[in-house]
Amino acid sequence: MKIYSVTDPEFKAYGKVLEGYDTAELLAAMEKIDMPESGTAYRPGIESLEACGIFADFRDRAYGGMPIQLGMCWGYNTRLNCLEYHRDSEVNLGTKDFILLLAKQDEIEDGVLDTAKVKAFRVPKGLPVEVWATTLHYAPCHTCPHCGFRVAVVLPRGTNTEKPVFEAKCEEDTWMTARNKWLLAHPESSEAKKGAHIGLRGVNIDIKEDL
Repeated sequence: MKIYSVTDPEFKAYGKVLEGYDTAELLAAMEKIDMPESGTAYRPGIESLEACGIFADFRDRAYGGMPIQLGMCWGYNTRLNCLEYHRDSEVNLGTKDFILLLAKQDEIEDGVLDTAKVKAFRVPKGLPVEVWATTLHYAPCHTCPHCGFRVAVVLPRGTNTEKPVFEAKCEEDTWMTARNKWLLAHPESSEAKKGAHIGLRGVNIDIKEDL
């Protein structure tokens, strides 16, 4: 699979690189969080990360003063498995280079996305990127199998917490798996086995051999 860079023109349809952020303190705080033995971990908000000075900068500049949370996704991964989206942009940055597997909401047809539409983008260490609300994304992929990845995840506060209780009135409502989180799962994924909407068709992409 071809792996683009977020500095390539191809990334413009999916997001943009953010400028003018001092990430050093945040990166150091992220490095202090222990890696899982295998797989991935995620927490929507982490106190030690939200205590960093960049938190206010993200809140005021990237999100225009809206309430936000600063959490992290970390671990080891090379597979697509699922794609999700929110009603807003997501900001990511990593302690090491990492790869995002991305597609676009307008490529979903009849509740299903062909994984052949997915593109891979490498994000350099310490470079904050904004992923548009219309961009489908999920867990990052590592570039070093021994190091794994630590990627900060900035979102409006409350995102990815407990799913609201309501009566589904359209198909999209049934894709929601958490607050402000709509998920398309590949049939091979653990999420699908737990009842998530099977919305990915084709190969469950694995970039292991492309690194």
